[in-house]
Amino acid sequence: MISRQTFLRAVVLGCGGERKVWALLERRTMMNGVEKTNGEDLATEEQLITPWTVSVASGYTLLRDPRHNKGLAFTENERDAHYLRGLLPPALMTQELQEKKLMHNLRQYEVPLQRYMAMMDLQERNERLFYKLLIDNVEELLPVVYTPTVGEACQKYGSIFRRPQGLYISLKEKGKILEVLKNWPESNIQVIVVTDGERILGLGDLGCQGMGIPVGKLSLYTALGGLRPSACLPVTIDVGTNNEKLLNDEFYIGLRQRRATGQEYAELLEEFMTAVKKNYGEKVLVQFEDFANHNAFELLEKYSPTHLVFNDDIQGTASVVLAGLLAALKLVGGALADHRFLFLGAGEAGTGIAELIALEISKQTKAPLEETRKKIWLVDSKGLIVSSRKESLQHFKKPWAHDHEPVKGLLDAVKAIKPTVLIGSSGVGKTFTKEVVEAMASINEKPLILALSNPTSQSECTAEEAYTWSKGRAIFASGSPFDPVEYNRKVFVPGQANNAYIFPGFGLGLIMSGAIRVHDDMLLAASEALAAQVKQENFDKGLIYPPFSNIRNISANIAAKVAAKAYELGLASRLPRPKDLVKYAESCMYSPVYRSYR
Repeated sequence: MISRQTFLRAVVLGCGGERKVWALLERRTMMNGVEKTNGEDLATEEQLITPWTVSVASGYTLLRDPRHNKGLAFTENERDAHYLRGLLPPALMTQELQEKKLMHNLRQYEVPLQRYMAMMDLQERNERLFYKLLIDNVEELLPVVYTPTVGEACQKYGSIFRRPQGLYISLKEKGKILEVLKNWPESNIQVIVVTDGERILGLGDLGCQGMGIPVGKLSLYTALGGLRPSACLPVTIDVGTNNEKLLNDEFYIGLRQRRATGQEYAELLEEFMTAVKKNYGEKVLVQFEDFANHNAFELLEKYSPTHLVFNDDIQGTASVVLAGLLAALKLVGGALADHRFLFLGAGEAGTGIAELIALEISKQTKAPLEETRKKIWLVDSKGLIVSSRKESLQHFKKPWAHDHEPVKGLLDAVKAIKPTVLIGSSGVGKTFTKEVVEAMASINEKPLILALSNPTSQSECTAEEAYTWSKGRAIFASGSPFDPVEYNRKVFVPGQANNAYIFPGFGLGLIMSGAIRVHDDMLLAASEALAAQVKQENFDKGLIYPPFSNIRNISANIAAKVAAKAYELGLASRLPRPKDLVKYAESCMYSPVYRSYR
């Protein structure tokens, strides 16, 4: 382990003449194969570190540096050494006591958006305490920092906006994107989550206000997958919005124009992707998030051969749903190939899930992909996707156009196809009606129903509806969380098919192996790793996903399987391969525990 540090002497002319300023420029270092950028990351938790910014942070500056601020947890010695006397009340608190106090305060808020804003405020003033809180209370706080609350936050982002948390790249920056990337204070970026805000969750075009999504996703990359906060970069590409309400909102923070499309849009994205690779290197992971269907598929197809890219809406959703299906086989019986699948929704999520299911069946049975696709049917806004509609279909729907007479509605499709699995990815709430669920229950002893659309208001049905209408026989999971349901004196605990099970561990696996491309087999490996984490005690409650309380261990296991597949496929650049990939993944994870300062 070699740390190369360069001291720079800068001469600044001020009103008092020449003033000497010393800054520490820290170059890339390596720790367990994962790039680290500062001494704090290289030290053990017991070692003393120096809180560097551009100089040794002290006094008022230290209290306002979120990476180093500890609030009342600064010790007596630290208060003396860093000129904090008088700037803090005399009481001393442990990080655990601070955590207890903050959780008490958060629970006093009755409005979820208030909790979200309180968490964002904490992240901006005390980074380590924010992540300690999130890691230790993940099941309670995940719905606060991500779906469903983040949806409302994005809708109101202009009103609650306080200080920027990522990079905003708009049409105004065309031709200067590389310069804009260099404005970001961190140079060793490992993961970028980028959106253009056109399809935020199930809420539609929120333009520049979609920044809440990359910010939220990257906080989960750190909390659940252990990536350093300084290695994560949230980006919003602002090409305008077609949302009239936002265009007429005096508080809207983005470009006030209709969305750019076609060549103008493509050129901006090309410049961004080229600049990212030039500035951060071949191995930076770019995660596309909440792009509209037409752009999502095109961007993934265009940049997959040349960049390390991942679309969570297409690939992450697919992987987490496949994991749930593999686990559910323990409850419903049979092999994956024995089941029939019907989707409501044929967009990027629906077709992405369908393709990964077909790939897994092909892998298990050795049957051609064209054959395994025939077990999967999709319904869009015009009805069942069948061969007679092929000429009018978008290109990503065509593989799912099978021979069948036209069928208009979902209920008729259920009766005609007789699926064992019903999956909702439509973004339209209340579409799994009582008649649809009853039809599924009449066909199957244990109907598997996945209502995946987010946020909660857009879910195809609620957990209570699924259990009640199926008379307690449904195996149910949703995209957004639902409370346990009591039916016929039995308590059912609905599972959550949350992408947060997959993408943090998946990203960690790519980074720790030095992967240069994403391959479908890595997604299958991630699904199988997640399904393997579901224990008998979870199945006994009807759950097809493990509890989030163990998410860091789950992420380490997923990372290990993804990294193993990268090495197997010859796509890993970090050599030699570690002997124990799970332990290696755990050793790479960021710890939010406070450090002691000299």
